[in-house]
Amino acid sequence: MAAAAPPLKDELDIVIPTIRNLDFLEMWRPFFEPYHLIIVQDGDPTKTIGVPNGFDYELYNRNDINRILGPKASCISFKDSACRCFGYMVSKKKYIYTIDDDCFVANDPSGKQINALEQHIKNLLCPSTPHFFNTLYDPFREGSDFVRGYPFSLREGVPTAVSHGLWLNIPDYDAPTQLVKPRERNSTYVDAVLTIPKGTLFPMCGMNLGFDRELIGPAMYFGLMGDGQPIGRYDDMWAGWCIKVICDHLGLGVKTGLPYIWHSKASNPFVNLRKEYKGIFWQEEIIPFFQNATLSKDSTTVQKCYVELAKQVKEKLGKIDPYFVKLADAMETWIEAWDDLNPPTAK
Repeated sequence: MAAAAPPLKDELDIVIPTIRNLDFLEMWRPFFEPYHLIIVQDGDPTKTIGVPNGFDYELYNRNDINRILGPKASCISFKDSACRCFGYMVSKKKYIYTIDDDCFVANDPSGKQINALEQHIKNLLCPSTPHFFNTLYDPFREGSDFVRGYPFSLREGVPTAVSHGLWLNIPDYDAPTQLVKPRERNSTYVDAVLTIPKGTLFPMCGMNLGFDRELIGPAMYFGLMGDGQPIGRYDDMWAGWCIKVICDHLGLGVKTGLPYIWHSKASNPFVNLRKEYKGIFWQEEIIPFFQNATLSKDSTTVQKCYVELAKQVKEKLGKIDPYFVKLADAMETWIEAWDDLNPPTAK
């Protein structure tokens, strides 16, 4: 009997930001080789990035980004993994999986290799339940269901826009936590997928993340980080806060939990502290802003929601620091660039 075709083979792109040769793809070969890769090369565009043979990929460096976007390329970060969101913009597929090049294949407690991509696809293809918490977690997983007392009117769930995966080994900690717990490793494998409830924000990590590009893609902007910016390491956090507010408004779901990857190396906590320093105290004002953000009934598309959110960022967060005025402008530029490359089809 012929082997089953990999799920969503022609409907999903894998986006990888990098500054180095992608030798890590060898271990992912059994899982990634059937899929199309979009590699976003950060840093020096004259450097050649080695990609193992047999992978179907396209690679974009800074010169390509400038050529394709022209003046609007200013919204894409430089010298920061936030540049990955350019890959989301140029993709023509319905789904995206993005992974960092220091993320290796993890093993489950039985020792079996985890096909992270396959689990993300499962998460995305079945509904979320943001309006009422199910105590057995994801009721759509095999061997689970809605528990007694779960309203039948809510059992249909809502479409899943985002699947947020986790990491074994090096946890995704901020610099102060890294500094006080330098040897801490995550060895706890929790066999669960949860829908994040409506009205609840979460810290979204971009190193093992799947999403439905058609449902939420235009909001997956990783902000202005890195070179020339006063902040770093908040790119995925920013995107996570924005997508959650918009998913809640549009009636979409966000899941977190499985799959795990093996995060192989810790970044330098002192370098991280320098990048995060302003964000650590800014976020004490940013979080209440997102917790209280509301979008109008007129915001019926992701683009409209995002532009409305950008205007609120400028008005309310601009008072904290001029950076947020620049970021709000970049959010609008990002939407213009997205629509240039992905002209809205007449529904």
